[in-house]
Amino acid sequence: MILLRHGQSEFNLHFTATRRDPGIVDARLTELGHAQAYAAAERLAGERIGRIVVSPYTRALQTAAPLAARLGVPVVVNPIVRERCAFACDIGTPRTALAQAWPHHDFSHIEEIWWPPMPEPAAAVVGRANLFRAEMAALPDWQDTLVVTHWGFIMALTGLSIPNGEQLRVDPTAPPPETIPWKV
Repeated sequence: MILLRHGQSEFNLHFTATRRDPGIVDARLTELGHAQAYAAAERLAGERIGRIVVSPYTRALQTAAPLAARLGVPVVVNPIVRERCAFACDIGTPRTALAQAWPHHDFSHIEEIWWPPMPEPAAAVVGRANLFRAEMAALPDWQDTLVVTHWGFIMALTGLSIPNGEQLRVDPTAPPPETIPWKV
């Protein structure tokens, strides 16, 4: 499967500059973030992708939009691939508001408040990553999956940190990382 970290968000822009939480809830993509999403759609156009799994955060949905349009594949919204809740940007948008903003996606299977109270312990995000790894490994076509997700979830799943808008190929049948170097 391919993991794609969402494009640069308003939170990423401010946090990178100041190393302080700017207090932006469910941050949207910046202009650069939108450009990164379109660049990812171009890069991945030749890949065999049969589904896109996306986090319900706005920045992930915005990143997935040009990919879904370009690839013409179904989008599955799944809170299990959400960010590790540690900052204001990890407070999400309620399901009903997401359904109004993104009427072509199905949100009916998620709770109205789908993000946990902050902060989320490292063990919780690692548990989600391990559960997702097992769910994907059980699929006969896991290789055809693109997952639009976040830094913390990618870190928990792989032990690696990748920049906004970049992708990483992962084999969910491989063992999880032995250590996770949590550094923000």
